[in-house]
Amino acid sequence: MCTAGWQTGGAVPGRLPLYAALFGAAALTAHLGVRFLAPYADPLLLPLATVLTGTGLTMIWALGGPDGGEGHAEAWRQLMWAVIGTAGCLAVLLAVSRPRRLQRYPYLLAVGGLVLLLLPMVPGLGIELYGARRWVAVSGYTVQPSEFAKLPLIVFLAAYLGQKREVLAAAGRHITVRGVKVFSVPRMRHLGPMTVAWGFAILVLVGTKDLGTSLLLYLVFLAMLYAATGRKSWVGIGLVMFAAGAVAAWRLFPHVRQRVDIWLNAFDPDVYNAPVGGSFQLVQGLYALADGGLTGTGFGAGRAGEIFAADSDLILVSIGEKLGLTGLMAILVLLALLVERAARTALEAREVFTKLLVTGFAMLFAFQVFVVAGGVTRLIPLTGMTTPFLAAGGSSLVSSWLVIGLWLRVSDACRRPPPDPGSGPEQEATELIALPGRAHGVSASTDATPRR
Repeated sequence: MCTAGWQTGGAVPGRLPLYAALFGAAALTAHLGVRFLAPYADPLLLPLATVLTGTGLTMIWALGGPDGGEGHAEAWRQLMWAVIGTAGCLAVLLAVSRPRRLQRYPYLLAVGGLVLLLLPMVPGLGIELYGARRWVAVSGYTVQPSEFAKLPLIVFLAAYLGQKREVLAAAGRHITVRGVKVFSVPRMRHLGPMTVAWGFAILVLVGTKDLGTSLLLYLVFLAMLYAATGRKSWVGIGLVMFAAGAVAAWRLFPHVRQRVDIWLNAFDPDVYNAPVGGSFQLVQGLYALADGGLTGTGFGAGRAGEIFAADSDLILVSIGEKLGLTGLMAILVLLALLVERAARTALEAREVFTKLLVTGFAMLFAFQVFVVAGGVTRLIPLTGMTTPFLAAGGSSLVSSWLVIGLWLRVSDACRRPPPDPGSGPEQEATELIALPGRAHGVSASTDATPRR
């Protein structure tokens, strides 16, 4: 932030000591809490989350420009959410002492996740902003319940798929070509979970006009289904169902057609200059990425600060412009490393439920970054999702830190060494009784049971 202040205003920010003290205190408290509550947890998870959060905070502050104003106010709010997020991470470590206990309440968690996800559809409570109905107004603040709904839904999927994996993995009819099996079609009675997940994704798309969340949840479900069963046929069937649903949504819903039109015809003058729902934001983001080049324009130059949602939906564009391709790739590597450490934790897990739980959250982050990066580079339609830890917004930041808390708890349970069988009181008593016998030449194999 010191560098950003010099480049944008020619001086060290006046509130830098306060920002540094609050963020440093939150990071130090989280570190000490993890060392005390989860001493065997992966040592890279917390530093990676802290660095990404600090980078996002600095970028949001720099986008406010030399005059500050709303940009610096947004950075202050982001700092407060970061402090709350780290506190939530420690709260998860305290509340979840044994991760496997979460699988005792799968359907209760599913109901909670569904209620949170569909809350914006309630008349008078949910509000529609920027063409999507994803927010709930509470006491003058806007909350995005879908960010928190992902957590209980993934816990439910991990519990359900862990219980049903053998049934779902059962082979159905095989499709062969010249005697070689190329595909397995599951039994029709086992397609129920796939159909329900597909219908639920379409319901979210229709009710909230949130293309990103419906796409993300469905992709995470497919990834967890494959991790549980190892059946490529499930993924193939799921992708075919998704393609069919996408085509139907494109034909039936205008907002989906608008997103696709922006994606395919971004540089068309009519689409670019459209007063509502045009491609101006996307095209300006592409120009900003091009301006960044290899090393970036620095915090005091560039056009990213003038683009709508440059600190939230297009935070990767802002990083690419200010820090260049080098800085953007470094951020993507940090995000990839975070996912890799979670995947390593899943491999070390001894229980199916914890394996699927960590795999689900790892895929959540991976797909979320893919959807955002693919959208701003026109690889896929722009959906308006947030990047974990980086984008402005309390709901996204706090929920990401809650996921880190679960990862740390599972990692601690996986890496914790088993208790020493020789340190228990029964073993100590046996040794005390056996020692006198050995001193008088009694063989160690002698069966002598002590009287109580």
